[in-house]
Amino acid sequence: MNYTYGLCEDGNYDDALEYFDRILSKDPKNDVVLVDKGVTLAIVGRFDEAIDCYNNVLAINSNNLDAWANKGASLHCKTEYEKAIGCYDEALKIAPHYIFAIVNKGLALGELGMFDEAIREFDRVLEIDHTNKVALQNKEIAIQLKNK
Repeated sequence: MNYTYGLCEDGNYDDALEYFDRILSKDPKNDVVLVDKGVTLAIVGRFDEAIDCYNNVLAINSNNLDAWANKGASLHCKTEYEKAIGCYDEALKIAPHYIFAIVNKGLALGELGMFDEAIREFDRVLEIDHTNKVALQNKEIAIQLKNK
């Protein structure tokens, strides 16, 4: 797996995806490789394929935190905010203090114009990590937008 990380760091995403496919041809239920392939696909903007990878992981293990969170992020990128929030909520059932899911849920709520709810999510993040820049900045933006 270190080989694929090096490929991705160098921007060789096509080679990394080919390598993931070789591994999966021998071990199609390798959830770690499926998540990594999904992340790589998302990086190159192939969100539907990334979501397919995460769905395959969730079919194997419905409690896979990374699959739920990354599926939410891919849906978020496709502006499917309600579905993304559902995925973040599933991740938060597994790990209630998972900052990635809380922040992204706040961002999705903000995109939907649900500023009070977004502010609550950013406050949750700040209770865990009072220096989280994403939460601090987006809380201020949500407050400004709410007051317009």
